[in-house]
Amino acid sequence: MKTTAPLSLALLTALLAGPAAASWNLALDKDCLACHGTPPRGDAPTIERLAKRSEGLRGNEEKIRQEAQKLRSRRDAVAHEQLSQADAERLVRWLADGAK
Repeated sequence: MKTTAPLSLALLTALLAGPAAASWNLALDKDCLACHGTPPRGDAPTIERLAKRSEGLRGNEEKIRQEAQKLRSRRDAVAHEQLSQADAERLVRWLADGAK
């Protein structure tokens, strides 16, 4: 009989809480709050400002995909460049949904 390793607490929490918590955990995992927290680093917008700016993308998967590509191409933030397209889309979708 094979056994599998137990799920990490963060993954288990994300699975039980749904997509919004999963995206919040992704933002934490990718260290987004290092620059976009409160207070923000330098002139970086806070998560709240990013969410407000992104609300027009809600429900528009093509625009979310484009915004994710734009996010990943930012040369002023190494963390942005290191995001996969799927993770960037998840973060942009979460922001468009109000980052809640």
